[in-house]
Amino acid sequence: MTNGSAIEGLPFRKMHGLGNDFVVLDARTRPLSLSESQVQAIADRRTGVGFDQLLIIEPAQKDGDAFMTVRNADGGVVSSCGNGARCVADLVMADTGKDAVVLETLAGPVSASHGEDGQVAVDIGPAKLDWQDIPLAMEENTGHLDIVVGSLSNPVAVSMGNPHVVFFVKDVEAVDLARLGPMIETHALFPNRTNVEVVEVLDRSHMRMRVWERGVGITQACGTGACAVGVAGVRRNLTDRAVTVTLDGGDLHIVWREDGHVIMTGPVSYSYDGVIDGSLLP
Repeated sequence: MTNGSAIEGLPFRKMHGLGNDFVVLDARTRPLSLSESQVQAIADRRTGVGFDQLLIIEPAQKDGDAFMTVRNADGGVVSSCGNGARCVADLVMADTGKDAVVLETLAGPVSASHGEDGQVAVDIGPAKLDWQDIPLAMEENTGHLDIVVGSLSNPVAVSMGNPHVVFFVKDVEAVDLARLGPMIETHALFPNRTNVEVVEVLDRSHMRMRVWERGVGITQACGTGACAVGVAGVRRNLTDRAVTVTLDGGDLHIVWREDGHVIMTGPVSYSYDGVIDGSLLP
C-alpha cells in the first residue's frame, strides 16, 4: 500500500504499558505506508483513535522475529520505544508460541521474554553515553550538561536508541513540566530534539519519574525514559544498578547490567480491537 492510496478497513489493536498507550498495526502480510498527516489523524484523541505512539509490526529484515516501526503522535519516525517493545513482543510471542523473541528496530535488535505474573522483560540494549551518540550539537560532559531552563539544571544525557535528558529534583510534582518540557525538547543542544525526565530519588533502589516525550508531550510512562533514568542514577552514584522506577502509570523494574545492557520489566495491557474507517485516512 502506497501513500495516497485509499485505506479501507484498517484493523488495529489498542494496547498500553502503564498508561503509555499505543495503536498497533500488523503489516506482516499487508504492506503499509502512512504519511505524517495520516498518522496524526489516527493519533487525534477526539476524531481518531488516540495514542502516544503508533507501532507497526512488519516482516523481519534480518534474523529477528519481526520488525517494529515506531511513529510518534506528530507523525515522526523514532528509533525505539521500550513500553511499545513489550507490547509488540507479547503479541509476537503469542503468534509464534515462543517464550522469547527478537524485535528488529531502527535502534537495533531488542530481545524480549516472558517474566513473572504476565510481565514482559525487554533487553533495550546498551546505554550510549558519548555526546555524539545522544546526539548533542557540541561536545559536553554528558554526566553534567551545562543547561539551565527555568528551575531545571545540570542534567544527565543518555541515549537508549533515542535521546533522553534526566534532571534530578527534590519534588517531581512541583516541576511545571508542561511549560519546561517543550523548551528543553527543542533546546539548541539537541539537534534531534530530546525526551525529558524529571526524577526524585526516594532511596538507592527506588525513584519517582515524570516524563515529557519528544513529539508527544506528557505521558503516563516511557520505557526508554525509565531505562535512561536508571542509568543516570548510577552515573551520579545516587542509586544501585537494579531499581524500581515509579511513573504516573505505575512501576517499571530497571537493571543496568555490568555489560552495559539495560533490562526493563513491566506489564502489558490489551484495551480493545477495532477497525479504522478509510474516510479517516484519505
